Amino acid sequence: MKKLGLTLGLCLLASVSFGQKKAVSEALKLAKDSKPNFAEARTKIKEALEHEETKNDAKTWYTAGQIEDLQFTGENTKQMLGQQPDEAVMYEALINVYPYFKKANELDNLPDAKGKVKPKFTKDIRSTLKANLAYYLNGGAYFFDQKDYKKTFDFFNQYIEIADSELLKEGTKQVEETVDSTYIYANYYAAIAASLLDDHTLAIEALKRASKIEYKRNDMLQYLAEEYKNIKDTLNLLKTLEEGLSIFPKESYFILNLVSIYINAEQNEKAIEYINAAIINDPTNAQLYDVAGRVYESGLKDYAKAEEFFLKAIEIDGENAETQSNLGRIYFNQGVTQLDEANVIADVKKYNEEREKAKELFRKALPYFEKAYQLNPDAFDNKMALRSIYYNLDMGDKLEEMDKIINGSN
Repeated sequence: MKKLGLTLGLCLLASVSFGQKKAVSEALKLAKDSKPNFAEARTKIKEALEHEETKNDAKTWYTAGQIEDLQFTGENTKQMLGQQPDEAVMYEALINVYPYFKKANELDNLPDAKGKVKPKFTKDIRSTLKANLAYYLNGGAYFFDQKDYKKTFDFFNQYIEIADSELLKEGTKQVEETVDSTYIYANYYAAIAASLLDDHTLAIEALKRASKIEYKRNDMLQYLAEEYKNIKDTLNLLKTLEEGLSIFPKESYFILNLVSIYINAEQNEKAIEYINAAIINDPTNAQLYDVAGRVYESGLKDYAKAEEFFLKAIEIDGENAETQSNLGRIYFNQGVTQLDEANVIADVKKYNEEREKAKELFRKALPYFEKAYQLNPDAFDNKMALRSIYYNLDMGDKLEEMDKIINGSN
């Protein structure tokens, strides 16, 4: 009886195994039917993918990929015939193909009991991936329009993964040329999509990859720097900014952010080093001179140098309101200091002499603040500076006019 029971058990195991292998065939048949039932096909193949007897069989995974490809191809055929496909269904099926085929190919290329590798499905897998490759870009574009940036990323990223795979690289020269012509765009749009997600790790990896390619490399490095800013990774932010500056020495984004970091770290001399190097590369960039002036003014307290750089910035671009007010502020602040010193002098003659020096500084500041106000009449600080100058220069009519403007703006 014990022997009979054991035999029955073995028969039961054999029938279960046979049943799962049969389920794989049935799943494919359901997908290939003239009226395919993809939902049922997926249910059956899912069971086989999880069953001990079939989950490590290359055919199971290959069949799972075939089912997805059949649904994709069915919808895509409608499109080629001028009919309206269900694009969501079509692309959802497409994105599922490669993970199944990838696993199938791995299992298909394992050595058999004799140590020999005899793949059965690799050729067909390669052929299908080649035929479908361009549609991953279409899928990415479709989901980008839907504002589903995660799926947008997934499609472009899967395109890259397939294009990079050894499986596809064994293909024909024609396919390789197709990959080369669109590969850079897939990297770019994958990075853009990733940067639109609230996933800094994903965005950083995608942007790092895209920043190694020439296409829009400047943009990619800037996006990457912003991601490092967001997670407060100063070390990698510095590395990225320095890399960007070395490749694009005239790009103000990199130099200004580097300078900002060193200013915040109170390393003003280092900030000036970067600005001077940038000016050598881009000597007509007014913004660089303006930034240098601010570092000399606020950080190094060297007002003569600050004046020199602000004057140069205005010489290059006299229509920048901020630079005009920056230079005006140099004179204005010195005038205020001079006036404070005069106010503590008891000797009337000496007081008047020192007060006149202050007025001279206010006179120097006046045209720059007036120009700044002309260029940007909404800037409150400029209006207040002009009011103070008018007061100290005894310009009653101008003072009254500015008071009305300030009171009216409030």
